[in-house]
Amino acid sequence: MTRTAIVTGAARGIGAATARRLAADGHAVGVVDLDPVACADTVAAITAEGGRALAVGADVSDADAVTAAVAAVADELGAPTVLVNNAGILRDNLLFKMTEDDWDAVLGVHLRGAFLMSRAVQAHQVKAGWGRIVNLSSTSALGNRGQANYAAAKAGMQGLTKTLAIELGRFGVTANAVAPGFIETDMTRATAARLGVGFEEFVEAMVSQIPVGRSGCPDDVAAAVSFFCSEQASFISGQVLYVAGGPTS
Repeated sequence: MTRTAIVTGAARGIGAATARRLAADGHAVGVVDLDPVACADTVAAITAEGGRALAVGADVSDADAVTAAVAAVADELGAPTVLVNNAGILRDNLLFKMTEDDWDAVLGVHLRGAFLMSRAVQAHQVKAGWGRIVNLSSTSALGNRGQANYAAAKAGMQGLTKTLAIELGRFGVTANAVAPGFIETDMTRATAARLGVGFEEFVEAMVSQIPVGRSGCPDDVAAAVSFFCSEQASFISGQVLYVAGGPTS
């Protein structure tokens, strides 16, 4: 059965890989990002493989923009019943240097964005009597130096996930979270640059701490999201899966 999915922050990195994976699984995909032009490559990759995709520009922290984006996807591709809340930004700094704007921006995109998108999409899910919500958390939810805002947002995503699972379960909707560890993306490149370290050196240092002996790639995360969105995962809800190459505490 063809379903419609929405993936936020899908212009590149984990979001783009997830959008392509869900399209390969047979979903039509609303590719949402701040700049719709930036979504062109993701949409082109999906359509080149015979899938259906729509680029939608939206600031997920803006309620009106979210409402318009979900409506656009529903009109063009069909009612969305799969939602992946992946949109995120970094504003890293040590606590004493972190500004209120740094805090608000990160919490706004990650947590407020996931809340607004979930609230909008659940109406379609409840009506259909079926749905999947997957929220992107992070190993940073366990605490990470220089990321008070990001860590708080990613821990919040786990609490939001568990609450959505409780509230929406009786409507046939599951909610789970995927928490990546070190994944090679533009975002981790930006982290290396902030630290003044070459990316290859940064990767080598991170890999030295990963039990499986390699860094992660966006497709590793997309595979986990794909499972949670599948029919086979219907009895799994409110869970957090760490995709990190080893155990987490």
